[in-house]
Order: sequence, then structure tokens, then C-alpha cells
Amino acid sequence: MVFVASVDTLQYVEKTALIANVAATLYMVGLIWMVQIVHYPLLAIVGTERASDVAREHQRRTGNVVGPPMLIEGLSTLALLVWRPDDVSWWLPWINGVFLAVALGCTIFLSVPLHDKMAKDPDSNVGHRLVVTNWPRTFAWSARGVLCLVMLTQAL
Repeated sequence: MVFVASVDTLQYVEKTALIANVAATLYMVGLIWMVQIVHYPLLAIVGTERASDVAREHQRRTGNVVGPPMLIEGLSTLALLVWRPDDVSWWLPWINGVFLAVALGCTIFLSVPLHDKMAKDPDSNVGHRLVVTNWPRTFAWSARGVLCLVMLTQAL
């Protein structure tokens, strides 16, 4: 038996992917700005004698807060590349995917190594470098938020 998706089912998948993407992205936009303006500057002033403990606790707690929305954001971004609502411009999910790649790339190649350094061998510059190197992530997630709202507006 071959499964053939009805037009209604396909539209449901497209809208669900878009709503999940918008929700997860806007969550990450708010979170990244809080990290940029509040959390990382505080890490920059933690004394080196406490930096390792703070870094380990930061990593433990942050995973619980960012893991689920990042997973939803990633899967829904991929889904929108395949199942885009008809009224959404074809290029918006692709540009949004590029911004997600920037955000995740900065996370993997800049933020995680700096957090590891703070946990293992802290020095007074690590917190400052976290603030500075977090700006590309902050920009990328903010741009994603705007593009997600544009896509949602087009789909309504």
C-alpha cells in the first residue's frame, strides 16, 4: 500500500514546521540576548578562583535550557527546506538555515571551547572573549527571529 499525503495533510505539516520554527527561534532570540547582556558579562567578572566551578555549573544548567529548543529549531528548519508553505518565499527558509548554521557554528567552534577553557584552565580574559565572540550568534539568532516572523506573516 502506498501512502499518498493529501493536500490538507501536507499543509498541516508545513504550518506545524513553521510554527515550531518560529516558537523555538524566538525562544533562542530571547535567550541569546539575555546571555549576551547579562550572563556572559557576569562570567567576565567571576574571579579565576571560582571560574572553574561556575563554568561547570553553567554547562550543566545550560544544556537543559537550550537542548530541546535547539533540537526543535534544527528539525523544523530542515522540514521547512522540504515542506515550505506555498505563501512563504522560497529563499527565506534557506537564508534562515544559513543563519542557523552560523549560530551553531559559533556555538561549536567558539563558545564551547571557551567554556571548556574556563572550566579547565581559567584566566581573566575568557569571560571577556565569551562576550565578544557571542556577538555573531546574537546577530544570527536575531536575524532568524526577524525572518521567522516574515515567514509567519507570509503564511497567514
